[in-house]
Amino acid sequence: MARAKFRKVGDPTQPGVEHGPQVSKRQFDTVMGYIKQGKKEKATLACGGKRWGTSGYYIEPTVFSNVTPDMTIAREEIFGPVQVIIKFRTMEEAVQIANDSDYGLGGAVITQNIDRAMQVSNQLRAGTVWVNCYDVLATQAPFGGFKQSGIGRELGQYGLDAYTSVKTVMIKLTAKNS
Repeated sequence: MARAKFRKVGDPTQPGVEHGPQVSKRQFDTVMGYIKQGKKEKATLACGGKRWGTSGYYIEPTVFSNVTPDMTIAREEIFGPVQVIIKFRTMEEAVQIANDSDYGLGGAVITQNIDRAMQVSNQLRAGTVWVNCYDVLATQAPFGGFKQSGIGRELGQYGLDAYTSVKTVMIKLTAKNS
């Protein structure tokens, strides 16, 4: 939570700014609605949760703890500066919680054990799994989700599929006598 409290919010074109505004008033209102719902469902608002600044669609970096897998903020793709923390006891339970979702855009594994990282990464039903980092993209690597998180892929060779159409032409030719 300390990291969220000191995250630099503002004009994303300025050096050092880590996150900018929501793309529209509609998205701002949607994210603020999720924050309100998280509080209503009794998740603990550890930090943030309010508008940042006096103009624009900025939202403070927000962290909820004591979140249960059935809460709205745990089940929806919020697409805003909101982090939820769900406790788990075993690796198997963590994978089950992560996969029990209609969405699968991305996930992250934080561990010093590379074998565990590979095992969990292979079990997660997500389009991208980051290990010991988050939201790192490369133009050579495809990006896209599983389940209700998007159709197809962006970036990489797979990203070109959206710009191509495969066509088959079958022609019956009559035999030519010579």
